[in-house]
Amino acid sequence: MLMAGKRLAVFSIREGKGGSIWVRAGSAFVNKDGSLNVLLDVLPLDGKLHVREAAEKRDTPGVGGRYAPEV
Repeated sequence: MLMAGKRLAVFSIREGKGGSIWVRAGSAFVNKDGSLNVLLDVLPLDGKLHVREAAEKRDTPGVGGRYAPEV
């Protein structure tokens, strides 16, 4: 369950050559009643958004950037 004050990451996922391309589209915050406030920096062309718990910043070279899946 998501707790009030929790920060979430919002992404637009597009299929590209060789796999999916994740583009950070904005942030979301959980309210006391469990609803979400979503703040978008971009609008996805296909109208689809993916919301997930924000990951710790991981700018490790060679690992694929901060939003790459665990290896």
